[in-house]
Amino acid sequence: MRTRMAKKPLDSFKDKVVVITGAGSGIGRALAVRLTELGAHLALSDIDAKSVEETANICSNHGRDIWATRLDVTEREAVTEYAHDVRAYFSTVHQVYNNAGVAYYGEVEQQSFKDVERVLDINFWGTVYMTKSLLPYLIASHDGHVVNISSLFGLITYPGQSAYCASKFAVRGFTESLRQEMLLARYPVRVTAVHPGGIKTSVARNAGAAPGLDPASIARAFDKRLALHTPEMAAETIVRGVQARRARVLIGAEARALDVLGRIAPASSQRFGAIMSRLLRIAPRPGARR
Repeated sequence: MRTRMAKKPLDSFKDKVVVITGAGSGIGRALAVRLTELGAHLALSDIDAKSVEETANICSNHGRDIWATRLDVTEREAVTEYAHDVRAYFSTVHQVYNNAGVAYYGEVEQQSFKDVERVLDINFWGTVYMTKSLLPYLIASHDGHVVNISSLFGLITYPGQSAYCASKFAVRGFTESLRQEMLLARYPVRVTAVHPGGIKTSVARNAGAAPGLDPASIARAFDKRLALHTPEMAAETIVRGVQARRARVLIGAEARALDVLGRIAPASSQRFGAIMSRLLRIAPRPGARR
């Protein structure tokens, strides 16, 4: 039976059951902290069991129900089982924040098929597995919300980021289509695509890189020149967007500006990306030949 969406605004997260992937650090951890401050119960997961337990401990002072576990979002059967377990533990699920992601540096000529597959498996397929596995429970809650973290590179392209851009454009397309489907079916589920700009997280520092590139050098350049915002600022922006039931949330003035540039002058945005990439001064690995 299809249920009409309630028209009243979502003005509180109190007692909502919230699922967050990639909750061990960065935006995922900041979201967990902010949402538990607002009264939400948390189902937290990360590939790193220690880091997600640390997040749970940080969030434990607010008297909310918190369940933290290790989860590899690329394992479809494990994700399906996890969604079932979350529903069984909390009796309902209201929101999912698909935040787990990985970065990778390397030109198309340099990267291997496995490198591209890994990025797509985590960033795209992980989002698909989580969304599909939890969607029946979100619908049943009569107050569901899917929040998928894309990227500024889901709006514009960037050299050396073809795999990452492909994954984040795919997340954007999947999310926007899902939103249309929920509207057409009149299901009680809101859908939001999030496009962060430069955020100071461990994603860049933990990124993989093609042979011949020095990922540590790239990460330092990113942190110095492009990481403009804190995870806490990003989390607060996302929370405000969810409260306002926005279809898209852009984080940072640079994301808003480049979104406009990409829509009105896509060729210019590509030239801009090529110029900006030089600021990173991507260095080879020590001793590597280019």
